[in-house]
Amino acid sequence: MILSIAILALVTAQRLGELVVAQRNTRRLLAQGGVERGAEHYPLMVALHAAWLGGLWTLAWNRPANLWWVMAYALLEVLRVWVLTSIGRRWTTRIIVVPGETLVRKGPYRLIPHPNYAVVAGEIAVLPLVFGLTGYAAVFSVLNAAMLWLRIGAENAALADATSTQT
Repeated sequence: MILSIAILALVTAQRLGELVVAQRNTRRLLAQGGVERGAEHYPLMVALHAAWLGGLWTLAWNRPANLWWVMAYALLEVLRVWVLTSIGRRWTTRIIVVPGETLVRKGPYRLIPHPNYAVVAGEIAVLPLVFGLTGYAAVFSVLNAAMLWLRIGAENAALADATSTQT
């Protein structure tokens, strides 16, 4: 039980810390002339992630943690650090396009187009599995896939618009 609470507390602290970084980066990008796209789906995305984490606190705080799944989740966090350090100060939870900026093409961004979303999809599936919540993992993975369909569509459209105005 103590390990489960510690895991959930660490993930919660990480997410809250990332929101602080994202807000700081968003303010800076907007001050540089950035334009937000896809704002209409942002509250849905926040609600999905809050429900996922809140539900885990409700269901998993007193369940044993499977150490193999904990290691899988830890590997995802290493990948998350790689993603966030690769995109740097341009990372935010919103879609902000700054005119004249080019796409990041280093780190995992040279390998796949949306590495952050790949890591998040893994996290949403794996963390519930740490606590044996297979059905929970499946339900939130499906909901996240639907959210990512909207999100990636909006992001790709924003990036396509940005690159077409640069030529």
